[in-house]
Amino acid sequence: MALASLVRIVAIIVLSSARIQAQSYNGLAVTPAMGWNNWNAFACDVSEDLLLGTAEKIVDYGLHDLGYNYVILDDCWSVGRTSNGTLQPNMTRFPNGIGHVANQLHSMGLKFGMYSSAGLYTCARYAASLGKEVQDAQTFADWGVDYLKCG
Repeated sequence: MALASLVRIVAIIVLSSARIQAQSYNGLAVTPAMGWNNWNAFACDVSEDLLLGTAEKIVDYGLHDLGYNYVILDDCWSVGRTSNGTLQPNMTRFPNGIGHVANQLHSMGLKFGMYSSAGLYTCARYAASLGKEVQDAQTFADWGVDYLKCG
């Protein structure tokens, strides 16, 4: 008899807590950030065509409908910095620029992520963000980046 009462009390607490959480839910983090990152399959062999082609497949195969929302460009996309210190994409690999990639992904209903590092160099020895965090954050925002993977 005591066990049945305890089970009822626990059930009431759990259900009440779930109702309070549902009422205060702000819409963030329903699922983890799900999507595709080029690194494991392609490492430094990245390009605008690879990202946009993969994004089309994510949408065509219905993965976007299942919550796969991100296409993340990992390392090796840069050729360094301009004379004013702004990160500069490799225009051979990204001939229309990083902002174009972001715009195309957004038009497909996807979000765009990029990688940088908190050190002087990324893992593949490209320019990273140490000492340039504010400038790089503004650059990523200007390009339409939704997510920053930082190593």
